[in-house]
Amino acid sequence: MSLAEPDDSTRYPGLSDAGAAMLKRMREHPRAPVYRNASGHRLLPEEVPTLRAFAAEVRQATPDPRAAPMPDWLRDFVADAIARVPYYRRYGDPPAALADLPTIDRGTLARDIAPFVPDDVPLERLINFRTTGTTGQPLLVASHPLVAARYLAFHERALARFGIELTSGPGDVGVMLVGWQQQCFTYVSVTPQRGECGLAKINLHPVDWRDPGDRGPYIDAMAPEVMTGDPLSLAALLEIDFEHRPRALLSTSMTLLPGLRARLEARFGCPVLDVYSLNEAGPIAVYDQALDAHVLLQPRMAVEILDADGNPLPEGVRGEITLSGGFNHCLPLLRYRSGDHAALEQRGGEWVLAGLCGRAPVRYRRSDGVWINNIDVTHALKPFALPQYALRQRADGSFEFTAWHAGAIATGDLRHALLGVLGSDARIAIERSDAAVDKVVQYRTELAQGAVGAS
Repeated sequence: MSLAEPDDSTRYPGLSDAGAAMLKRMREHPRAPVYRNASGHRLLPEEVPTLRAFAAEVRQATPDPRAAPMPDWLRDFVADAIARVPYYRRYGDPPAALADLPTIDRGTLARDIAPFVPDDVPLERLINFRTTGTTGQPLLVASHPLVAARYLAFHERALARFGIELTSGPGDVGVMLVGWQQQCFTYVSVTPQRGECGLAKINLHPVDWRDPGDRGPYIDAMAPEVMTGDPLSLAALLEIDFEHRPRALLSTSMTLLPGLRARLEARFGCPVLDVYSLNEAGPIAVYDQALDAHVLLQPRMAVEILDADGNPLPEGVRGEITLSGGFNHCLPLLRYRSGDHAALEQRGGEWVLAGLCGRAPVRYRRSDGVWINNIDVTHALKPFALPQYALRQRADGSFEFTAWHAGAIATGDLRHALLGVLGSDARIAIERSDAAVDKVVQYRTELAQGAVGAS
């Protein structure tokens, strides 16, 4: 027995005539891309006021991520998760300290997500999506229409930090998500919290357009208030001719180098926000150049920094970011090791993640035998507008560096910068590629002493 394909009334409950007109405009514009998928907010009308109240609470909150001693909200969260979540129920009685619980990681969730979904979550409204991240390890994430809609509250908090108050409403396109992939999930929707303003997920790769020359005119016609993507897709915007200037750009998923941020800001004349976000936990922090760190966004997310053996590290010491709490009631997190690394500390009276680095830190052995941190490589590449790159040290000590969509950046300049940090006589093979690529592992090593748990 096959299930009927949902229609617009199912995807967009309570859709008004104005909302329907917005969907038609985005789908049927003469320059529109090929929308290959269908999606929708699936929010019930009575849930919209709840979302607005949630956004107001997030906006006014002061995040405090400390897990020891456990604050009341975290103690209640732990007890509730142990009572309602099959996987955590095996832990027994709630502990006196969060650090008394075992940790979990992406592999734990990837093996079977079902035991992490609370017993009382209604299955008829459960949604899920798959992600591979930078590890290539598929992960099914349990979610809900309310959870997906809550992302907006954290993005609004991040935007407000840079003086951006959203104004999009009925008849406007509020957000355009841009991808640059050979295969990309694309769709249109509306946002009920903002008067059913439009939301479009497009793929900038020519494969999804009847004519690649339609990309700029379509963006101009839709005139989205905010555009979001990863460094690859935002870099692709620089190569497309259009006049529209969004009020802000949001970069997620990958490291955004300052050089690329500067080019984007110069072209579009708006703030470019680097948001640290995980599919498992949502938006976690946004980079603030004045603090030179990522400022935490979620008021009910405890953050521990652990060493390679799982021991908590003090403030200011880099280790693995480990999360407890969150706003996804379908996937409560207890001591989830993210695989990303930073130091937790206070700057300017706010809690921040300093020296944030995706995936485990890697050490590289210079040509003179001195070991350096992969962050040193990131610093050396800061002047370049590279949307995506990867560095691997081979077992013989030589290096492979790949730069995707490097544009006019001279290979000689890249080599000079790398030699400056890896050693003047380092052997470096540099490759350039303009192929579509998903997330990659940025730093790798074949040397046994190169992989480290913390640095």
